[in-house]
Amino acid sequence: MATPFTKPIRTAAVAYTLRTSSRRNACSRHAQHRSAASVPGRDVRELAAIFAGGTIGALARVGLLQAGLATAPSWPWATFAVNILGAFLLGYFTTRLQERLPLSAYRRPLLGTGFCGALTTFSTVQVELLKMLDVHRYGLAAGYAAASIILGYASVQLATAFARRVRTVA
Repeated sequence: MATPFTKPIRTAAVAYTLRTSSRRNACSRHAQHRSAASVPGRDVRELAAIFAGGTIGALARVGLLQAGLATAPSWPWATFAVNILGAFLLGYFTTRLQERLPLSAYRRPLLGTGFCGALTTFSTVQVELLKMLDVHRYGLAAGYAAASIILGYASVQLATAFARRVRTVA
């Protein structure tokens, strides 16, 4: 039985393909008039905020890491400090932007996703842990992983408390 969208075809898969492609072609005329900004989930300004924050965060990370000494099998102080700082800032920005400041569509992507996402180097933690394990420094690797998680979480809690503190005017 033929429908308005298909011709009699031997297999159901080919018939389905022709039906959907005919509908797609009919609808594509309307789709050409939509811009990229009107597509759900794509906000060009939000992407620009993430990009700008990421650029600043990455440059800050590179500057901080170059200032520190990076030795593979020993404790990576520069990466550790950057990650703890990034966790603190993420906790502060998230709490401050959510609870204290008027809502904005671009502050959280700029500061949280962009800046803090590029500033922190948790992928580098994995590489450094693997380097420690390669030279059989298991205790150091376990201590580094535990300290990164525990102090990262503690710094988020501290930043959250700091952002929520009540300001008194003297």
